[in-house]
Amino acid sequence: MNSASDPSIFIVDDDEDIRSSLSRALRTRGYNVRAFASAKAFLDSRAFEQPGCLVLDFGMPEMSGLDLQRLLVNRGRAIPIIFITGHGGVPEAVQDIKNGAVDFLEKPFRQEALIKRIEAAFKLDAQMRLVDEKSRSTKERYDKLTIREREIAKFLVSNPSNSTSKDVARHLGISPRTVDHHRARILEKMNIHSVAELVDLSIAANLFSED
Repeated sequence: MNSASDPSIFIVDDDEDIRSSLSRALRTRGYNVRAFASAKAFLDSRAFEQPGCLVLDFGMPEMSGLDLQRLLVNRGRAIPIIFITGHGGVPEAVQDIKNGAVDFLEKPFRQEALIKRIEAAFKLDAQMRLVDEKSRSTKERYDKLTIREREIAKFLVSNPSNSTSKDVARHLGISPRTVDHHRARILEKMNIHSVAELVDLSIAANLFSED
């Protein structure tokens, strides 16, 4: 039995017959399914914020599947996409996969082929959400640092080969003992044990990318 926390399959296709048949078949297999007749309806629902994947018609009127994908990418929404197409746009579709789509299927396709890609998309979505959660947690901990602690943390990350207390003290014009105190507080607040861990966390969460 499905729960509200289970990932969902979001079908976006302007063809009512395809929406109905796919929804029915996937629900019969036990999946959570929500169907939309247009890209706009999907965007208005904000379903892309929920766990799951998007089964997306490549060639819809007004806003095509490709347009929707580009819009989601520009908004920083990385929901995995499985394109379905009746137009055989293989060169375009291959490029779309590089832009974040899981795969594409040409209509008509076997349900087993779609299920295989859906399961792969669910795994990818879970992995991406885990990375996002770790990044969010890192940034929350970083926000608890004082201005001086952030200054020292940035120096340590930017100069890993010159990260002794004397190096930091010389750069900031403070005493090595003061640096030791701040370094200990940084590691404690970030819940880590070494400068190497601080460097790894900072890179993964892009802590200093906008500085």
